[in-house]
Amino acid sequence: MEAIKDKKNLQVVINAGWCKSCGICIDLCPKGALGRDNRDKAVWQYPDKCIRCGLCELRCPDLAITLQEAEEEE
Repeated sequence: MEAIKDKKNLQVVINAGWCKSCGICIDLCPKGALGRDNRDKAVWQYPDKCIRCGLCELRCPDLAITLQEAEEEE
């Protein structure tokens, strides 16, 4: 696996179909970057607050969260 050099290029991607609304990711986020949508599913609500630490991805029991490189806009 190739190391990612620029964390700012990462985005939090949440698969709402896999999310069971447990709230673990929201509770663990050190910067409060995650919230809930109108279906009570986790969302990356405040990307500007996110430090891309990966705790949400690491602790999600449903494997619904991944940190992925953002696609470049042309």
